[in-house]
Amino acid sequence: MNKAYFEAYLERQKAAYDAIPIDQVEYIINLIKTCWQEDRQLFAFGNGGSASNVSHFITDLGKSASDRMGKRFRCMSLNESISWITALGNDYAYEDVYVQQLHNYAQPGDLVLTLSVSGNSPNVVKAVQWAKDHGLTTIALVGGKGGRLASVADEVIIVQDEHYGRVEDAQMTICHMLCYGFIES
Repeated sequence: MNKAYFEAYLERQKAAYDAIPIDQVEYIINLIKTCWQEDRQLFAFGNGGSASNVSHFITDLGKSASDRMGKRFRCMSLNESISWITALGNDYAYEDVYVQQLHNYAQPGDLVLTLSVSGNSPNVVKAVQWAKDHGLTTIALVGGKGGRLASVADEVIIVQDEHYGRVEDAQMTICHMLCYGFIES
């Protein structure tokens, strides 16, 4: 590795940031605000690095944004409970680990937000489709070409890159924008 590699990496990261559709981020903030105002729940989930970003997002929204807003955000990461996930994966299939949790918790009018670099993770796509079919509003932050989620979710932001690290960084930046839109406004 050399300086030129890192400079090129940062240039590509900046390009991914510059392509974030600010109007759409603002629209999603308004969806989250409506969810909060109507005392609905927000469910979020992802796999791997996206799951880590989801956990961070839910912590920021549920704690920091809630502190600022006075009224708590009702938000939950569906990728937190390893016993719940492994029970569902074992007794059903890994493809069902999120959709089965939505069966337990979700109500029409709730909000789903998912992160996926490829947009093709079967468990994520299945849960988003179920949520949409059952009256939840669905949001996907994806990379590259958007994958199947781009045609399933109600609102989609496609990070204009296919590199997993840069997409995950841009997704976390969007998640911070969503949270800090409440914290700093």
